[in-house]
Amino acid sequence: MADAGKYQGSTQRDACRILQRFFLHPNLTRLPHLCSVKHFHTQAVPQTVKSKLFLYISLFADLGIAAAKFAGALFTGSASMASEGVHSIIDAVSQVLLIWGVKSSQRPADITHPFGYGRELYFWSFIVSLMLFSLGGCISFYEGWSRFHRPVFEGNAGWNYAILGIAFVFNSISFVSAYKEFNKHRLAKSFWAAVIRTKDPSTIIVLLGDIGDLLGLTVAFLGIFLGRVFQNQYFDGIASMIIGLILIVISAILIRESRSLLMGETIAVEHLKVIIQLVEEDKAITKIKKHFSIYRGPEDVLLTLTAVFNKHLSSQQVASAILDITTRVKTKYPKIKQMFIEPVLK
Repeated sequence: MADAGKYQGSTQRDACRILQRFFLHPNLTRLPHLCSVKHFHTQAVPQTVKSKLFLYISLFADLGIAAAKFAGALFTGSASMASEGVHSIIDAVSQVLLIWGVKSSQRPADITHPFGYGRELYFWSFIVSLMLFSLGGCISFYEGWSRFHRPVFEGNAGWNYAILGIAFVFNSISFVSAYKEFNKHRLAKSFWAAVIRTKDPSTIIVLLGDIGDLLGLTVAFLGIFLGRVFQNQYFDGIASMIIGLILIVISAILIRESRSLLMGETIAVEHLKVIIQLVEEDKAITKIKKHFSIYRGPEDVLLTLTAVFNKHLSSQQVASAILDITTRVKTKYPKIKQMFIEPVLK
């Protein structure tokens, strides 16, 4: 807490110096009620993270399914079942990393990270996406390819069908949980538009992962069924390769979105227009010259504006206007945890 106070005081002094340079007003520092921590309250606020119950549901579902799939693969020798088991293990590890990312992102700001740790979630989401590609898709594809060189057709298909049915039920539960969370913030957007524009990668990783699971289970069932019907061992390998391709496509989408969030995405254009309009409605503002914004977490936005103020205003009036504008914008958009307005010349 002592470090937080140090940063508050530092931010306060910087704000006062900006106004003093702009107005060349030597008495600005004699305005204690405006240049106080109470009014220039800009310390980092811990990110407000929504309920992540669906992550735990998905974790326990994946662990149970993985155990069942590997048991089935052991008794039947099915390559597609083994590929599905690998997929479930990767999913379980992904949930653990995402849970860690969520918890890490909630750590408060400190001396080395004055804006907090909100982007931890974006980092771990990117790692999970890479894991899904390399350890999920590529291994499944390789396993299917290797079956063409050593085709195996043995075991009781009933084991596979039973395990696939159990896995489908548990994956459906996980999918419904993730889809409900996804729909809470989807609003009127289409499915893919919401996936692309979301700022919470943990939701789409679980959701698209569950979709991949359900598609993979369907392909695995067809591989086993067609192999038995036509007495052809190659259907199993083909199914495993298709499962690998499904994972590769899904992981490519997730890598793209996670990378974009990690690099830094701005507020939606429609929201920026409303914010600029709201700020320019204030009589103290002549116009907004530039705006910069970045998501530091799903519920944590940093916004900086450079504004031309009415030249007839005193430094005290400008400071009051900045406080008032900042309060109104944050009230309308609670995700904006940090906001800075810098006075500039025309």
